[in-house]
Amino acid sequence: MAGLDRTVLIVDDEANLRKVLAAMLRREGYAILTASDGEEAWSLLRTHRVDVVLTDLRMPKIDGMTLLERITKERRELPVVMLTAHGTVDTAVTAMKLGAFDYLTKPFDQDELRVIIKKAADTAAKNDEEPALEPTGRFGMIGQSPSLEDVFRTIEKVASSPSTVLITGESGTGKELIASALHHHSPRANKPFIKINCAAIPRDLLESELFGHEKGAFTGASSSKPGRFELADEGSLFLDEIGTIPLEMQVKLLRALQESEFERVGGITTIRVNVRLIAATNSDLKTEAQAGRFREDLYYRLNVVPITLPPLRERKDDIPHLVNHFLEKFNKRLGKKVERLSLGALECLQRYGWPGNIRELENVIERGVLFAEGSELTEGELPNALRESERESQKPSTKDTGDLPIRTPVGPLKEIVRQHTESLEKDLIARALEETGGNVTKAARRLEISRKSLQNKMKELGLREPADDDVDSTPPEPQT
Repeated sequence: MAGLDRTVLIVDDEANLRKVLAAMLRREGYAILTASDGEEAWSLLRTHRVDVVLTDLRMPKIDGMTLLERITKERRELPVVMLTAHGTVDTAVTAMKLGAFDYLTKPFDQDELRVIIKKAADTAAKNDEEPALEPTGRFGMIGQSPSLEDVFRTIEKVASSPSTVLITGESGTGKELIASALHHHSPRANKPFIKINCAAIPRDLLESELFGHEKGAFTGASSSKPGRFELADEGSLFLDEIGTIPLEMQVKLLRALQESEFERVGGITTIRVNVRLIAATNSDLKTEAQAGRFREDLYYRLNVVPITLPPLRERKDDIPHLVNHFLEKFNKRLGKKVERLSLGALECLQRYGWPGNIRELENVIERGVLFAEGSELTEGELPNALRESERESQKPSTKDTGDLPIRTPVGPLKEIVRQHTESLEKDLIARALEETGGNVTKAARRLEISRKSLQNKMKELGLREPADDDVDSTPPEPQT
């Protein structure tokens, strides 16, 4: 069913309308929460998972516009659909410019309602795959790796220009963060920033979504409605997953980009707009164009300024920065006090391939903070799948030189420790020795390194004075 595992919060002061909407959406498979005004809705949002909000504009206590402003400020990834009477369509359009996902007019068409809520739910699912970093760091992104610094320099150079930008990168790398940075650091920052996920729109409705429609243009078009290009006038339009646009629609999109004009579906009046386009894709559009699956002329029109976001596996030196951010975030959210990762846990994160990129790392840290029993998140508190994958890729290629084994080229251990976990090794080894009564063999086993490696580390960190032959006075335990 369309709404499997998705929850819609219906907010309206008319009890009968709430019942009708709830019954209709439950038949589509959505879980339903209801509220009679914005105040009650806000309370539910703070205590329940909600994927889509469907709210009336005019309500007592907290109205729909105020509720939208709160959600945009604190839950900007949450799609909000506005429900409005005919007389307040202009207000609904204003709401969309402030961040609403879409709007419906009363009396609404049931098919249109189903389509809009499904689009919103699909967008919520897409948001689950993208990183959800609070605005922090440079351009809202965390990291100092050379590849990310290249991205930052490009943003600085092109944000103020009207040029079209094409952002490429895997799911979960933060493409929407880049689009947002380009808009909010441009002269258009106080104008609309309109977003649309092209992959979430049915093929037969995409033209209407982009360019709008006139009343009666097709079944369910009960009123005229502006499209996203029109709503983004004087601002920026972000087309995510642009590679999914059908070939027949690509011609009309190309014209809109080249001529800055279009007609609504079913309309005859040409509408002119001033829009800065930012597009994103996780596919190789040049290869798609060469294969005939994407118009070559549209590709070159989009690829004026290319920005490629590196996957997390290619910027592993940023992992400690991201970990620190997520620790702070989830400590606050979950009421925990996890201060650091153990050395083994940090190495495990460094060796993992991160197919889900930053979103996957965020989920791992959230789970770890939730289950951590003390102030340190250990390797044993990481997900089994991650540890098993890490062990699977491990190859015993390092020599027993006294350094803890790092088997992939993630940079010297001392540099990582010095920059991010300066005192972690010393604390970890001292604790292991204390817990094993000073038995170096047992401590080494607990730390998952060889006894000689531990001896060398102890000497390096000043934790004990080894004998001249550097042999532990504690006899090794019998091997089983």
